[in-house]
Formats: sequence, C-alpha cells, structure tokens
Amino acid sequence: MVVLKKVKGATLMETLVASVIIITVFILASMILNNLFSNTIKNDKRAINVYLNVLEYKYINNKIDLPFFDDFKNWQISLTKDKEETRTVSLSATHKATNKQIKKLIREHE
Repeated sequence: MVVLKKVKGATLMETLVASVIIITVFILASMILNNLFSNTIKNDKRAINVYLNVLEYKYINNKIDLPFFDDFKNWQISLTKDKEETRTVSLSATHKATNKQIKKLIREHE
C-alpha cells in the first residue's frame, strides 16, 4: 500500500502577495502599451504626406495657381513661391494644435 505524503500548500498570504505582483505587472504593461499606441496615432503623418505629394504633383502639372492655401484635417497648407530663390516653390504644412511643421521645396521645371 502506498503511503500518502502530505503536500504542503501555499498559505493565503503567499497567494495574495503573488496575485498583487501579477496584477501590478499587468497594469504597468497595459499602461506602457497604451502610451505606445497613443503616441503612434498622434504622430501618424501618412495622410498629410500623401496630400502634400498630390499637391506637388498638381503644381508640377500646372493644375494649381500660386499662392495656394488650404486646410486638410488639422493642418494648414500653403504653397508659395520662394523669395530667396526664384526657381523654387515652398510647400509647407502646419498642424493647428501642435504647431508641428512639414516643409518641402519644389524645384520648378524648365
């Protein structure tokens, strides 16, 4: 006959401490991931870059007259002739809330 050995189990206090540690790690991980995702969404500039490329294409093909001003989502866009260099056009976009700027120089074709 097999002698049953007494298996020592965890006490209630050990179980509570382990649960608190696991929950704390989970909360910290979820806060870090939330911060990462929100920063990725805030700094996403793909849509404005596509729109600026479209404006550049339209200018090169003489579909836009200068000066050109427009609003795209939360961005203010301007397409103006550069004063310093006579053969370049400045394309700039400024975010209304954060004041971030995107600038491009377009060389005029001959």
